[in-house]
Amino acid sequence: MRPKYAVVGVVGVPANYGGFETLVENLVSEDNNSSNEKSSQDFLVFCSSKAYEKKIKSYKNAKLAYVPLNANGIHSIIYDILCLIMCLFYRPAAILVLGVSGAIFMPVLKLFYRGKVVTNIDGLEWRRAKWGKFARRFLKLSESIAVKFSDVVISDNKAIADYVREEYNKESLVIAYGGDHAVSQSNANIDAKDFAFALCRIEPENNVHLILKSFSQTDVKLVFVGNWDSSEYGRMLKRKYSTFENITILDPIYDINKLSVLRGECRFYVHGHSAGGTNPSLVEMMHFSKPILCFDCAYNRATTEEQALYFQNVDSLIQVICEPCFPDDIGEKMLEIATRRYRWSIVRQQYLHAMN
Repeated sequence: MRPKYAVVGVVGVPANYGGFETLVENLVSEDNNSSNEKSSQDFLVFCSSKAYEKKIKSYKNAKLAYVPLNANGIHSIIYDILCLIMCLFYRPAAILVLGVSGAIFMPVLKLFYRGKVVTNIDGLEWRRAKWGKFARRFLKLSESIAVKFSDVVISDNKAIADYVREEYNKESLVIAYGGDHAVSQSNANIDAKDFAFALCRIEPENNVHLILKSFSQTDVKLVFVGNWDSSEYGRMLKRKYSTFENITILDPIYDINKLSVLRGECRFYVHGHSAGGTNPSLVEMMHFSKPILCFDCAYNRATTEEQALYFQNVDSLIQVICEPCFPDDIGEKMLEIATRRYRWSIVRQQYLHAMN
């Protein structure tokens, strides 16, 4: 049976990797179906066979097709291109492409495919400091091809939509991510404790060094969760700051309920991301009604509607975290924005509308 929608650009479902995978997990969720939607499997999701020991044929509202390649790193280019080629045989009514890794194949795809191509161009990957010169040029070229050959372009942040308009003279739909899945049912019984919380991939662009240096110069307690052992940058920071009594460094926590406890217990959250559009961990945290301190950049201001607290350097962060108390309504504002914009039921309907 011909699928309604095909999804290209993820490791697969069930989700066990990142933001795009969590997005697809919620797009195919039967729990989100409205009463007038059929429960038939409308989605076809391409999955990396390298990531799943058990190859199930279907999951929730989706059929699964496996590709014998890794979905990340340099392999993502061939992986995504192969998925797009397979779409020519499955003939879905619409293809949802997440990221621009395989966009170089889109001109060929459009010669043979008459359905709708909807692309989320992600967070301007080519600007990230972690890429070398060649990779940046390739990603920028891929982005431009994706914008030109997609019927609908999705930006996950207003700042990215502004960039697409200025750079390519094309309008894009702004659709972010949901975060309500992060709140555990037991959160109502969690008592707040006197510590700050931070969570991210340990990369320089997330200003991990800035956050740790700031807290090391205060008595304010910090619990920081991340993949410290995945890079020399992370290992160096872990060695240096584990000696401070007020700083607790924890390895990655993948259990959403355990994360929910830490998020519910903390007094405030520190978000250091400086690139990548709307960050899923930020919108998740906004659902906990806590004061949020964000690195001052256009993406974070757009996500929080300029209602959070912001810092630019060590001195400005120290000044904010040493305040004895924050304005009472900051956490309430974060929750109001999250409830209005960052719920999966809303995001799912926005994507379905874009693909129809």
